[in-house]
Amino acid sequence: MVDSFDSSVFIATCSSRPGVYRMFDLGGKLLYVGKAKNLKKRLASYFRKTGLAPKTAALVGKISQVETTITANETEALLLEQTLIKEWRPPYNILLRDDKSYPYVFLSDGDYPRLGIHRGAKKQKGRYFGPYPSAGAIRESLSLLQKAFLVRQCEDSYFKNRTRPCLQYQIKRCKGPCVGLVEPAEYAEDVRHSVMFLEGRSNALSEELSTAMERAAQSLDFERAAELRDQIALLRRVQDQQSMEGGTGDVDVVAATVSPGGACVHLISVRGGRVLGSKNFFPQVAIEEEVDEVLAAFLAQYYLSSHERDLPGELIVNVAHEDFPALIDAIHELRGAELSIRHRVRGTRARWQQLAVTNAEQALAARLANRQHLAARFDALAEALDLDEPPQRLECFDISHSSGEATVASCVVFGPEGPLKSDYRRYNIEGVTAGDDYAAMRQALARRFSKIKDGEGKLPDILLVDGGKGQLAMAQEVLQELAVPELILLGVAKGVTRKPGLETLYLNDAAHEFTLPGHSPALHLIQQIRDESHRFAITGHRARRGKARTTSSLEQVAGVGPKRRRELLNHFGGLQELMRASMEEIAKAPGISKKLAESIYAALHSE
Repeated sequence: MVDSFDSSVFIATCSSRPGVYRMFDLGGKLLYVGKAKNLKKRLASYFRKTGLAPKTAALVGKISQVETTITANETEALLLEQTLIKEWRPPYNILLRDDKSYPYVFLSDGDYPRLGIHRGAKKQKGRYFGPYPSAGAIRESLSLLQKAFLVRQCEDSYFKNRTRPCLQYQIKRCKGPCVGLVEPAEYAEDVRHSVMFLEGRSNALSEELSTAMERAAQSLDFERAAELRDQIALLRRVQDQQSMEGGTGDVDVVAATVSPGGACVHLISVRGGRVLGSKNFFPQVAIEEEVDEVLAAFLAQYYLSSHERDLPGELIVNVAHEDFPALIDAIHELRGAELSIRHRVRGTRARWQQLAVTNAEQALAARLANRQHLAARFDALAEALDLDEPPQRLECFDISHSSGEATVASCVVFGPEGPLKSDYRRYNIEGVTAGDDYAAMRQALARRFSKIKDGEGKLPDILLVDGGKGQLAMAQEVLQELAVPELILLGVAKGVTRKPGLETLYLNDAAHEFTLPGHSPALHLIQQIRDESHRFAITGHRARRGKARTTSSLEQVAGVGPKRRRELLNHFGGLQELMRASMEEIAKAPGISKKLAESIYAALHSE
């Protein structure tokens, strides 16, 4: 603990009323925000001599100042706590990194309503179904409805301007209401069936369709009976896939799990007794927390952070926490909604609960396994290069072009937790001889590391260069010219056979050549980074090449605007004929002077 903070004096003067406390370090940085029914008792628990959890001990060791705000009751304290956490995001609080609104299925008003995905404020007139945990869950439902009931999903602007049916009509995904190919009454019946499905009344819908199918068959309307049969088959398929069918009510099932290295919260959305889908959350946890603490922090931030977030009538959780009554009161005060939280449940609700726990455990295990697997590769690389500790930042450069056209250099960045895609960069290479990879690499490295010289950007621990001795020597020259501080250079050449697993590596210079076994985790990491750099470079090159090829060479000529380009192409019968024309023939075209003809000819033959 910082010497300047006298905890005994502070506790002696602290109030015993409910409120919020804020802990700061010596530099005035907010470390933690908490709430308490009794501020004096809660804060005293931080400064006892023994029995502190590792996270609490680490926090207390940094405290230089504590500020408190007294509130009327614990509910107000909880609301203030969540406001401060959302605004300041203190490092020792459990943080939920999810501020996006959840999507809904939207059914518009009108004679021919449309179905679509909606996020945000519900300002449009119509009905909203959901929320769904993800856009993917909505698309699955919309795809089924489109196949079964052929309700349109196109935008209104598209719908109003059609003069003939679109492709959706041709592939039997719409009945063509845009051009009057379906009566309003028939379309309204399809919309009603869609609403029944979205409301979770699939069984009633199936029974209604079965009765209609029998009537159609008895009336010898076999074509209509076949349509209804196909609709019923689609619904039955969904019901078979929906293992959690049979419950009732609007419920969110929330389960938390914690392991060394991370935490996961899994949320299952149930509306009208039907599971709409689920989603994983990975709250930021500084040091290992108890499961009930993680769950309580998640629920408070999730349901109190946004008025737009849909509230069910019931929460089913996997553990209890003493703050749940205060959370219920806070939700009622803030949003005027009644909510119950239960963790002892039976029947279908117990199956939902167990499903959420299983998903949370598996998602966290997969996340930690991936992170640990990558960490093992970083450790192996440190051992292979004889480093004192694993590197924290790797950068790899690669060059991509097609016979020198549209050359692009890529820079990808990896850290111990995987690709740092926000730090990826592409460099369009200009002013070098076509196909000169060395000059292209020089330009890319110079542009990247000149920022380091200017005091900007981060310096990698290891710089990987995809190429042999030549590219490595080029990288050395650039770094020396820019006086970049020492970093490890690693050249990656494909070897004689050019087969994966047989790469030749160069450490810092061509004299230090070595190879790694094909099963080496260090080599696998190098291959992963090299392949990602190659992919990123090729993607950029193709985009640049495609843009160049869809742009007319005439657009670069001063004095040749859209009208003159059109007249030129009409005069010669197309771009190919124009390119075959001599300078004199171009000058004979209407409105083209000799000087302008020279410019046009030069632009067309500059490649």
